[in-house]
Amino acid sequence: MWSIPIPDGLVMDPMSPTALVVPNQLMGRIGSGLSLIRDHGKKVQKYLLKNKKFEVVKRSWTSIVNIVLIEAKDLPDAPANGSSGLYCKFKLGNESHKSKQVNKSKPVWRERFNLYLYEDSSLEVNVWHKTKQKNFMGRCVIDLSQLEKEKTHDLWSELDCGFGSVHMLITLSGSERCISADNVLTTNGVHHETSTEDKFNWYKLDDWTNVGELSVTVHGAKGLSALNISGNVNAFCVLELDNSRIQTHTVRGTSEPTWNKTFTFCVNDVTSALDIAVLDESILQSMKGETIGKISIPLLRINNNEKRWYALKDRSKRHSARGNCPRILLEMSLVWNPVKASMRVLTPKETKYILKPAKFDIPLLYNNLKYIKDIFKVFHNGNEHLKRLFEWENQEKSTMALIGWLSFWYFFRMWMTPLLLVLPFFHYWLTQRNNNALVPVCQIDDDYIEEEQDTKDEKTIKTRLSELQDLTLTIKNGIDYVVSLLERIKNLVNFSVPYLSYLAIVSLIGLSIAFYIIPVNYLFMAFGIYKFTRKFLNPTRVPNNDILDFISRVPDDEILKQWRELKVPEPNLNPSDPTKSR
Repeated sequence: MWSIPIPDGLVMDPMSPTALVVPNQLMGRIGSGLSLIRDHGKKVQKYLLKNKKFEVVKRSWTSIVNIVLIEAKDLPDAPANGSSGLYCKFKLGNESHKSKQVNKSKPVWRERFNLYLYEDSSLEVNVWHKTKQKNFMGRCVIDLSQLEKEKTHDLWSELDCGFGSVHMLITLSGSERCISADNVLTTNGVHHETSTEDKFNWYKLDDWTNVGELSVTVHGAKGLSALNISGNVNAFCVLELDNSRIQTHTVRGTSEPTWNKTFTFCVNDVTSALDIAVLDESILQSMKGETIGKISIPLLRINNNEKRWYALKDRSKRHSARGNCPRILLEMSLVWNPVKASMRVLTPKETKYILKPAKFDIPLLYNNLKYIKDIFKVFHNGNEHLKRLFEWENQEKSTMALIGWLSFWYFFRMWMTPLLLVLPFFHYWLTQRNNNALVPVCQIDDDYIEEEQDTKDEKTIKTRLSELQDLTLTIKNGIDYVVSLLERIKNLVNFSVPYLSYLAIVSLIGLSIAFYIIPVNYLFMAFGIYKFTRKFLNPTRVPNNDILDFISRVPDDEILKQWRELKVPEPNLNPSDPTKSR
């Protein structure tokens, strides 16, 4: 029997030894894929049964209906026996979804559901209250054919067979039909021109919530990386602006998809950011919630009608996503009313209904602690610098500081106070206005890799824990000092030490009389002369702060607990009496 040698890099198929040999990498890929399917078999089966993906594959749907269930109000009373759970059930054609159970006293869900629209366009919403038995609270039917496509609708739907209403956000998207920026596509596919009155509604001053309009054209993407075991990319794009959410259709089997879709968003806040995510339409990736790439674009950084590539980032939105320089081609245009936008920033920001749960992030905690430590360090260095000026360690600097202080308070007027607050803006505008230049993605990745390698080489886990302990101790000491200072001020006011409280009262009354008689400019000039000349009047003095020294004489709460007197026990006059000794 002839034996044929197997070349390097190839292995024999174990299922069919007489078959042709296959590459070793392909066999390894198949093995890892089978292991992944085996590990997630039960999850996949449950996901398929719940969402009926088989029917989605077999049948052709017209749109994806994205529903965000927010809250309900004015619901009828239900029996209070047993455990209380309020939930909603959605039904569209043969597909149905059930929300989580919440307490009836606060019916807030904030859940997202995706349903597929076929011929039946009637969305049925049933509200149930579950105790020991299910109680029907009401229902409503929404005709999706009356809703405009590619737009998020904020609806309060009244319940027909009961009392109350349900708050939902409904968006119809995902169709392969393309729309232009000037036309609106309805569910039945009929184009109609937008009226001029509705087109420029954002410019009117009657509705102060709508400040502008954003038009986004998603042309395509390149360099996408496959997340599934097949190596194919079935990419679609999701765009979110505050609570508005729209997605494109899916382009299958290519790492360079082309969508060529234009969407229009109503802008409620020009300080918001447009979040764009490119996802893979596969069952496993949908369950994991992974994305091919993400990007956030602030609205105020948009250059109108500029067609350009944007580099996609990973899920942390800090580094480049996996792939061959993954990027997306966008063209955006933003028009807005400056008057309405300026008034809008003085009102509460729109609440984001769907948020990811917060996670304990150790690097973020480390950076926050380091930032707080740097703030304490700035105040400490500033205080030390002032002490050196008052002590005339550098005569030239102290002289210039004294002249500047006297000149400032001589010419200062009260109307100049807002101008003083403008100085930090002016300083950063001069020093950092050219620091917003774009950095190439490759440079970011190289810098990040080098920094990460240096960090791994120089800092071990023990070193990081030691630094974290030092940071925590420094911040703890700073917080203790601030808390002790506030407690001393409180105890000064509540007459914990009456002598110091009366002394403070007399000093404040005398200062008020001085402000009434003498102009404030001259008082601050005299204060500056006093601070700068103390070194000459008393060369041997210790540098100090008069106000802090006075407050340090007031005890804080811990010292007051130590000063608290205990009741002196009465002596036992008859030691032989056991009852009294007890």
